[in-house]
Amino acid sequence: MEPMALWKRVFILIVCAWGIVAALPNAFYAKVESHNDAVAAIAAAGGTATPEQEAAKAAWPAFLPSALMNLGLDLRGGAHLLAEVQVEDVYKARMDALWPEIRDALRDLRDQVGAVRRAPAPDGVLRVTLTNAEGMPAALEAVRGLSSSVVTLTGVGQSTLDVTSEGNDIVVQLSEAEKRATDERTMQQSLEIIRRRVDEAGTREPTIQRQGTDRILIQVPGIGSADELKKLIGQTAKLTFNAVVSRTADAGATAGPRNVLLPSQDENGIYYIIEESPVVSGDELVDAQPSFDQNGSPAVSFRFDTTGARKFGDYTANNIGAPFAIVLDNQVISAPVIQSHIPGGSGIITGSFTVEDSTRLAVLLRAGALPAEMTFLEERTIGPELGQDSIDAGRIAAVVGMLAVSVFMIASYGIFGVFANIALAINMALIIAVLSLIGATLTLPGIGGIVLTIGMAVDANVLVYERIREELRQAKTPGRAIELGYERALSAIVDANLTTLITATVLFFMGAGAVKGFAVTLGIGVITSVFTAIYITRLIIELWMRWTKPKTIVV
Repeated sequence: MEPMALWKRVFILIVCAWGIVAALPNAFYAKVESHNDAVAAIAAAGGTATPEQEAAKAAWPAFLPSALMNLGLDLRGGAHLLAEVQVEDVYKARMDALWPEIRDALRDLRDQVGAVRRAPAPDGVLRVTLTNAEGMPAALEAVRGLSSSVVTLTGVGQSTLDVTSEGNDIVVQLSEAEKRATDERTMQQSLEIIRRRVDEAGTREPTIQRQGTDRILIQVPGIGSADELKKLIGQTAKLTFNAVVSRTADAGATAGPRNVLLPSQDENGIYYIIEESPVVSGDELVDAQPSFDQNGSPAVSFRFDTTGARKFGDYTANNIGAPFAIVLDNQVISAPVIQSHIPGGSGIITGSFTVEDSTRLAVLLRAGALPAEMTFLEERTIGPELGQDSIDAGRIAAVVGMLAVSVFMIASYGIFGVFANIALAINMALIIAVLSLIGATLTLPGIGGIVLTIGMAVDANVLVYERIREELRQAKTPGRAIELGYERALSAIVDANLTTLITATVLFFMGAGAVKGFAVTLGIGVITSVFTAIYITRLIIELWMRWTKPKTIVV
């Protein structure tokens, strides 16, 4: 039997050692997870650590790897939501924002069109009434001049606005091409903002995926309940700073043109009439952090970008003594009186907040406002007890499967079956090590993939051992029989595992969610199984042959 090259032996031993060491943290999951959380928290605090964080950090040696497999929703427990994005809200907002532009564009044509007013119309449609219909052609041309080209490959050459006339009215709405482009942008923006909000909250490995044309699937392991997740992502968090016209207790008060009537969040029965156009909006925020006001009550401090800071500073300088409404999602959360010029673009939002409220509001403001409201069609909370039951069941399945395979191999191939079992154990360590290295999320289907790999892992050994038996029947020496067994079984091993790897690849790219988890573990298991069967068992057999120097072998 020709000995394996020295560099191959060294490489195999290094890979085996790495696999065992890298998989080790998963055997102490809770301790290592606390260690990792403490390290992250200390780094975020600039190196400052509490005694509890120092204890958690010291609980796991720094010289050992600390990468863990992330546990999926079905193993850790958490919240599951299926949300529908109300994309039509964006159409309405676009029309509301377009009205001042149309009014200004028609102002220069007043001699031809007469007076201009906005008429009632369904959401997403802007209807403008002219008192002089003779100026309609000029008015249509002016309004169409506000349109632009649709910014998509499929909408090239098409206008963003559909402008028509009905009697004395100009009817404006988004074109079909622009609606499709707007829907796509709205969904992409919603996905990104949800992802940022969930990441800001410090959750692990969330699943945030688009489903169909207007739905989003959100699965967040480790969060307490679906209600908690809804509070985090369900609020649009549209923040504006508006000039206050008046304060009233009449819920039916007339706001007047270009004004809106909004309720106060903290003052029951009190309403504010504010100007519809904001002085500054939350889009110009660059930072928001939970803090405390001068009375020690929870609040949110904020900071604008350069443009927002200039607008905020100019307004406060010119309106000292006037109230200034801070509006969040169509509620006035506070309306402080401007005491002095506020330069620098920073300030503080006060209200009847708890610490949790101020923290959540800061997260929402940092992540940005959702472009449209969401309706939750499905919600589930998976408790950690159920997740632990799944982990225990998966662990039992893996252990039972491994024991059954080990007994079969020893009964069928004796000492060579023991060698295959050693390689199988190393194979399991390598799978866990690779999953930890790439930060993969382990789910119940993923455990199924690992259990399946246990059964498949010894297939290559069976092929090799049966081939060795055939060579021994032809009176080959033990060393030569082993060498030929590995050489002649190699093509069958590669063929069988290559087809499985192709299947796993197709499942990964065509599947979603749990199917991807199964595909990842199956694909990694195929690669590590081939490596352990061809190289590790051969190295073990070679070392055994050199040590025992048997005249005959029984396989």
